[in-house]
Amino acid sequence: MSRFLPDNFDASKPLVLIAGKGTYPILLAERARSAGITIRLIELGGETSEKLIHSFPDRERSAVKVGQVGKLLKELKKFNAGYAVMAGQVTPGKLFRGLHPDLKAIRMLAGLDRKNAETIFGAIGDEIEKSGVHLVDARVFMDEDMTEEGVMVKGKEKIESLHLSHGIEIARENARLDVGQGVVVSRGTVLAVEAFEGTNAMLERAGKFGAKNCLFVKLGKPSQDTRFDVPVFGLQTLHAMKDAGVGNAALESNVVMVLNKKRVIAEARKLGIGIYQIQ
Repeated sequence: MSRFLPDNFDASKPLVLIAGKGTYPILLAERARSAGITIRLIELGGETSEKLIHSFPDRERSAVKVGQVGKLLKELKKFNAGYAVMAGQVTPGKLFRGLHPDLKAIRMLAGLDRKNAETIFGAIGDEIEKSGVHLVDARVFMDEDMTEEGVMVKGKEKIESLHLSHGIEIARENARLDVGQGVVVSRGTVLAVEAFEGTNAMLERAGKFGAKNCLFVKLGKPSQDTRFDVPVFGLQTLHAMKDAGVGNAALESNVVMVLNKKRVIAEARKLGIGIYQIQ
C-alpha cells in the first residue's frame, strides 16, 4: 500500500488524519480510502479545508482547536484509533496568536526549552504515541509524489553548476541551523532564506530585487521528523516562483514531496519553470 507504513501495520485498525491546510491532506485521504483503509478525520479549527471536512460523514470526523492536546487525545480514543497521521500546514502565526492550549498543552509547553514548530509538534507527536496510538510517517500513501534524482522539467533559464552548488551549500546550512528549508540565490548572491514565514513569503521577498537567473533550492533537515514535517512543493509554490521571477527549482530527491506531481510538471512546462531533483 505504501512503503511508509510500519512493517506491522494492521489495516483493521482505523487511521485518523489530523489535517491542516491545503491539498496534501485531501490527497492523503483519497489515497488511503482507495487502499481500503478505514480513515477518520480530526479537523483543526480554521485550518482544514471545507472540501476535506465535507468528504467525511459527521460520525467519522471531529474538530479541535490548535493547541487542544488533551481534547485531541480524547478524540483519538473515541475513534478507537490504531494509527494517526499529521498532514497539512498549520498557519505559522497560530503558535503566537490564536493558540488555544488546554491544561495538557500548558504542561507540555512548560517542559520545552525551545518553543518552535518542530519542538511543539514533536511533543504533540510524543503525547499521541504515549496514548497508545502509532503516529505514522506523514509521507504515508504519498509515495508517487516523492521526488527522484534527475530532471523533472527543463526550464528556460540555464542553471550554472557553480551557482547550484552555492545554493545547496546555503540551503544545507540554513536547514542545519533549523531556520528553514529553502533559499533563493542568484549567481552567487543569497536573495532570501526561508524562516518562520514559509516558502511562498520568502519567494515574494526574493522577487522584489528583480534579479536574474534566480534559483530556488529546497532541502530536508539533517534530522527531519517525518511524523509531521515533510518538505512540500506544489502548485502554489510554482505560481509564487512565477510571480517572483524565479526560473528554476532544485529539490532534494527522496525528501521533498511534489504534490500532484503530474499537474505540477504540466504547469511548470506551461510556465517555463525548471524543476530538478538533487542529492
